[in-house]
Amino acid sequence: MIWDSKVKEIILSTNSGKIGILPNHAPIATAVDIGLLRIRLNDRWLTVALMGGFARISNNEITILGNGAEISTDIDPQEAQQTLEIAEANLSRAEGKRQAIEANLALRRARTRVEAVKVISY
Repeated sequence: MIWDSKVKEIILSTNSGKIGILPNHAPIATAVDIGLLRIRLNDRWLTVALMGGFARISNNEITILGNGAEISTDIDPQEAQQTLEIAEANLSRAEGKRQAIEANLALRRARTRVEAVKVISY
């Protein structure tokens, strides 16, 4: 579990784009894409690198079943950058469709982690 408390707003990356979730949001279920999850607390934002999954919104509660997640402050910026560089190199060396797909997913995950560290929480 990454987070369990009341929040003011959530911005979630879905397979069809980003959605903002405020109190009393209509019930939905959606696939979650690799990307940033932004959680607005009272006066600040928490950023999470989310590695895809599934979200359900109902009765002023959101449940996200993620394939992986890291709070931005827990990510080592140097390690994230190194992982990104390795992922870029692996994609350029990928042979065949399967390797290219796997390398592309690894690259998207690595980019999301780097992006999460660069987001300024305010």
